[in-house]
Amino acid sequence: MKNEEISTEPRWPLGLLGESPAAPVFHSSLLTPHSSLIDSHGRRHNNLRVSVTDRCNLRCTYCMPEDVTFRDRSELLSFEEITQFVRVAATLGVNKVRLTGGEPLMRKELHKLVRMIAVVPGIADIGVTTNGILLAEQAQALFDAGIRRMNVSLDTLDPGRFRELTRRDGVEKVLAGLDAAKRAGFAPIKVNAVAIRGFAEHDVVPLARYCRDNGFELRFIEYMPIGADVWEREKVFFASEILDLIGNEVGALVPANTDPSAPALDFNYRDGGGTVGVIASVSRPFCRSCNRIRLTADGKLRNCLFALDETDVKGLLRSASINEEAIGNALRESVWAKWEGHEINAKTFVKPDRTMHAIGG
Repeated sequence: MKNEEISTEPRWPLGLLGESPAAPVFHSSLLTPHSSLIDSHGRRHNNLRVSVTDRCNLRCTYCMPEDVTFRDRSELLSFEEITQFVRVAATLGVNKVRLTGGEPLMRKELHKLVRMIAVVPGIADIGVTTNGILLAEQAQALFDAGIRRMNVSLDTLDPGRFRELTRRDGVEKVLAGLDAAKRAGFAPIKVNAVAIRGFAEHDVVPLARYCRDNGFELRFIEYMPIGADVWEREKVFFASEILDLIGNEVGALVPANTDPSAPALDFNYRDGGGTVGVIASVSRPFCRSCNRIRLTADGKLRNCLFALDETDVKGLLRSASINEEAIGNALRESVWAKWEGHEINAKTFVKPDRTMHAIGG
């Protein structure tokens, strides 16, 4: 029997969206735990998100507690260990890697890791997700190392609301970082904003105008139960409301061609001049097309952001003689065991013990 689901109103506006994405097409012959990274629901996984640190220079309320004890450096995977894992994953079909944290730019000489991953056969795309605080001083080195795509988290342009959300000052540093990334040649540069009721009503339109004026792609992410605080569903500012606000105040939107495996649904301004994406994890989950796996900074493999189980691969990477076959089998088994969906909208949903900073954004 299916879990009783909670209503995900409001509904999507103005016919901007059709039905939810169809389940992936696959052949039953692929459904074997010995296949490359295909789970029991037929989803093929080629997108690896690697957290390089749990440390962060902000304390965003939706991500982590104010007081937190970070892991000792010795507990984190080395650049060589991360690269070894990526090398094995690439032989199983992974071709995209995104570096996350915590705040990844706090990991010393991150550009060296980028260079190491960039030469792994099969890896075609490396990205990074950052809060932008340290970006101005590192943008050029990261670009020169081989990163071309970048996501920068920025929930508001208002210094007061920035401090309220992040418990720190620094919005001007984020804006300087975005300018530096643009000068360095990054494209696309995506600005990620978490949509929380009480904040988003004030910030959606200014962010949309700022990104449109500066050539950045704006993406809003519905507030999810992954932070340290008790999640309050009523604080979700729905993607439908975001699209209405932008459509009414900034410019009419029309659906864009969207990669079916991407978490965001993209829209273009009808008159040109920009893209807006929404990640509707609560009101319109995209689990049926998910292609992501995650490696935490301390060497745990997670097959879903909301996973309740992890696979320890650090021991395999630190063994006297690295067994790539064992690492590959751990990857296959983790992906094969992936559940159908996170069930945020079910009464039986269980929030994971790790908060976002300790998983990887």
